Amino acid sequence: MKRKRRNSEEFNISFLDVICCGFGAIVLLLMITKTLEPIILENSAVNLDGQVADLQKKLFEIRGETNILNRDLNAKHEQISLETQRIAILKTRSDTVESVYAELAAASAIDSTLQGKLELALQQLTEEMQRLLGEGFQRNNDLVGGIPVDSEYIVFIIDTSGSMFDYAWDRVVDELVATLEIYPQVKGIQVMNDMGDYMFSNYRGQWIPDTPGRRSAVIRRLRTWNPFSNSSPVEGIQRAVRTFYDPNKKISLYVFGDDFRGRSIREVVKTVDRLNRERKPGERMVRIHAVGFPVQFTLPLHLQTTGFRFAALMRELAYRNGGTFVGLNDYRPQR
Repeated sequence: MKRKRRNSEEFNISFLDVICCGFGAIVLLLMITKTLEPIILENSAVNLDGQVADLQKKLFEIRGETNILNRDLNAKHEQISLETQRIAILKTRSDTVESVYAELAAASAIDSTLQGKLELALQQLTEEMQRLLGEGFQRNNDLVGGIPVDSEYIVFIIDTSGSMFDYAWDRVVDELVATLEIYPQVKGIQVMNDMGDYMFSNYRGQWIPDTPGRRSAVIRRLRTWNPFSNSSPVEGIQRAVRTFYDPNKKISLYVFGDDFRGRSIREVVKTVDRLNRERKPGERMVRIHAVGFPVQFTLPLHLQTTGFRFAALMRELAYRNGGTFVGLNDYRPQR
């Protein structure tokens, strides 16, 4: 019985030793690993809220700067687009000016060549006339083909009605060129239609300077010029005389047309007589020449009345106003 009690006590003491050693080891481990103070959770949450607010503030600032930069960038893009358009417009204008300059230079070269030929022919003709008529001979008037060409200023009054523009316009251009060629150099030119409308509105009431470039511009514009016309030269003649008469200038009007649809030839003649008064017996303020285009005479006889009336009117006006009437035998160009 004593042996059994001793074994039970030894077992209990060993168990207590093991338990104590285990608790001691845990306490030792806790002491070794304790290096920082405990973190307070409330303070940590406050610090995180502050950082988030700072980051949001910086984000808003960055967004504001981004908007400003985007606006500046868009403004730069618009400015670049405008400059690009201006460059394109200037380039187009430059190309146009270069093209016009080349045309004018070519026309000037041609006109210079023609003028040289005309001057040479005139010199030869003058020498021949002196040989045949004597050195003391003087002409009473400057005539080319029966037309006095002593004027310093010329005005073309052109019928732009449908019959002229549709059928005789190429011949009109040719006759204007031929008329200009018999005036190698004048002090001023003007072109209007039979209604008194100017070909170049920027020269309204003014003389167009006579230069090779201006003559070329008149011819180019005439090819497509087609304002309204009532087939009566009265309005154009009246405006030309009233606007351009100057007692110190020699002026000639050249009327191009094919018919007259006015009511009275006599009234037209009287009206022009009142406007274009005589400065002295036999000398009017302005010469009036006319060129008739026989468009109406291609029609049946009973439809040719307006053509006959134009010829009668312009013959009378030319006779009374120191000019010449020329009736063409064909309205088509002579080529």
